[in-house]
Amino acid sequence: MSKAKPTDFDWANLDFSYHDLPFRFRTFYRNGRWEEGKLVTDSQISLSEASPSIHYGQQVFEGLKAYRRPDGGINLFRPNENGKRMNRSAKRLLMPEFPVDRFVEAIKQVVLANKEFVPPYGTGATLYLRPLMIAIDSVVGVQPGKEYMLNIYATPVGPYFKGGLTPTAFVTSQYDRAAHGGTGRAKVGGNYAASLLPGSKAHETGYSDVVYLDPIHHEYIEELGSANFFGITKLGQFLTPKSPSILPSITKLSVLDLSKEMGLKPAQVQISINDLDLFAEAGAMGTAAVISPVGSITNQGEKHVFYSETEPGPITLKLYNRLTGIQFGTETGPEGWVIDLGK
Repeated sequence: MSKAKPTDFDWANLDFSYHDLPFRFRTFYRNGRWEEGKLVTDSQISLSEASPSIHYGQQVFEGLKAYRRPDGGINLFRPNENGKRMNRSAKRLLMPEFPVDRFVEAIKQVVLANKEFVPPYGTGATLYLRPLMIAIDSVVGVQPGKEYMLNIYATPVGPYFKGGLTPTAFVTSQYDRAAHGGTGRAKVGGNYAASLLPGSKAHETGYSDVVYLDPIHHEYIEELGSANFFGITKLGQFLTPKSPSILPSITKLSVLDLSKEMGLKPAQVQISINDLDLFAEAGAMGTAAVISPVGSITNQGEKHVFYSETEPGPITLKLYNRLTGIQFGTETGPEGWVIDLGK
């Protein structure tokens, strides 16, 4: 695969896909410690055929973005929180933690080395960063590896859900995303592998993605495909599901604070699929999804429409504008949320 060039891109019409950029960060864990690491140009990874990451799924990953400001500068949004979450995921799979300060510095290196690929302000596109940690030694029995690789690559992307702020339709799934007590709170590949079949079935029938319900009762909303769910009640309260198997999204963490700032009295509670009438608006939130309005949810053949199937609700739009304003540097957010990488 040839390396991408800035002239290859129509920034305003990017999809959410991979492009081989010039640089990525790579380091190795050997003999009980992480090596210093460095930027490399090789996008290919060579693994032992007996790697635990291949056979036993011993791998974790993250997702975050860099944003171009109107003045041409570049912002990072809360990368320290991604570093913390990656360490929680690694701990769950008996993998070594990577110091958060080094994680943030590695992210900075990757963005600055590829800064000509951070899309221009106003195009709606961003530079997506994917940190990945995998076991790389040779293991046959079911046991954790002893050697690991951390790789951080970048790729410019457009909206995750086609249409951006246009509401999309979701459908409940008969499949479970993750078990309570399982790996649902960790960002591991196995959770996403399990989502491929239900997601594909949803797409085939015209839906954006699925709504996963709790694995015990199949009643309470867990997640929307690869994003967290939220609803705005008819009384104006911001609610998002509470469950031991939901991935704690950095976007959700942020939106909970922003909704409190707006006086929406946010709460994380159990949300029954039978109580959709409580909500005037609904949406998906995550690094890739940002804040995307949900137009409808279909459950057991019954379709529930929220604010509109064609326009975002006013509170959803207000939250979107506030969050993206902070990310792109047009508004000031809480202290420490944004790192300015300069121009």
